[in-house]
Amino acid sequence: MQWVETTGRTIEEAKNTALDQLGVADTDAEFEILEEPKAGLFGRTRGEARVRARVRPRSPRPKVERRDRRRGERQRSDGGSRSEGAPRERRPRNSQKPAADKGKDMSDDTSRPARPAADPATVAAEAEKFLQGLTSALGVSGQTSTVIDGGEIEVSLDGNDLGLLVGPRGSTLQAVQDITRVVSQRRMGDHDTRLRVDVGGYRAKRKEALSRFVNQVADEVVASGTARALEPMPSPDRKVIHDALTGRTDIATHSEGEDPYRRVIIAPAEAPSA
Repeated sequence: MQWVETTGRTIEEAKNTALDQLGVADTDAEFEILEEPKAGLFGRTRGEARVRARVRPRSPRPKVERRDRRRGERQRSDGGSRSEGAPRERRPRNSQKPAADKGKDMSDDTSRPARPAADPATVAAEAEKFLQGLTSALGVSGQTSTVIDGGEIEVSLDGNDLGLLVGPRGSTLQAVQDITRVVSQRRMGDHDTRLRVDVGGYRAKRKEALSRFVNQVADEVVASGTARALEPMPSPDRKVIHDALTGRTDIATHSEGEDPYRRVIIAPAEAPSA
C-alpha cells in the first residue's frame, strides 16, 4: 500500500490531513509519527508534526485462529452438557486417528502458501460485469470502460439516464462504489488494488466545480482575514479541496469533526515568525 506524508500544527491535525488524502476513516488507516512539535517559550510550540499514513492492509484471519475459536466453542458446549466435576473422556495415547481425521488435518495445514495477489485486470473485469448487470436490472443502458495504472483501477460507466446512480452530491455513487468493491475485490481476496467507480463523468465535474468554489472561498478568507468552515463533506470531496489549495501559501486548511459531519476549515496562513 502507498504511504502519504503530511504535516500539521499537531499530530492530530497531521493525521486528519492524511485521512483526507487517503479518503478513508481512521479505523482503516495506520500511522507512523515521524516528528512531533517541540515545546517553546510561553507554552507555544515550535516546528510541525509530521506523520506517514497508508490504508491499513486487510488480510484474512489465519486458519489456526479460526480453528482455535471453533475448538473453544465446542469446549464451552461440552462443558454445558457435562455435569460439573465429571472427568473429560480422553483418547488412549496409542489409539490412532481415523483416516478421515488425518485428511482433515492435512487440509487445515497453515503452512500452505498464501493466495497470490489478484490481477488488476481480473478485478476490473468483475467490476465491469457487476455494473453492467446493475444497469440492466434498473432498465437503463450503459457502457463501461477501465483505466488501470499499477494497482489503481478506475471503472467508468457512461450512458443516458444514469443520474439515479449518482444521487445527491454523489451519495448514491459512493454506495455503488462500495458494493462494487465488495463484489470485485473482497470476494476475490484482493487487498492490494484500489478501485474507484465513476458514473457519467461525475467525479471529474465535481472536482472541477469544487476547485473553482474553494479558490473563491480562499480569496474571501484572505481578504477578510477570517477563517471559514465549509459544509460537511465526504472524505473524497475533502481530499479534492485540500489538493486544490495545496499550492497556495496565503491560506491553510485542516479538517474538523467526525464523519459524517467532518468539514474543511480554510484559514489565513500564519505570518512567518521574525
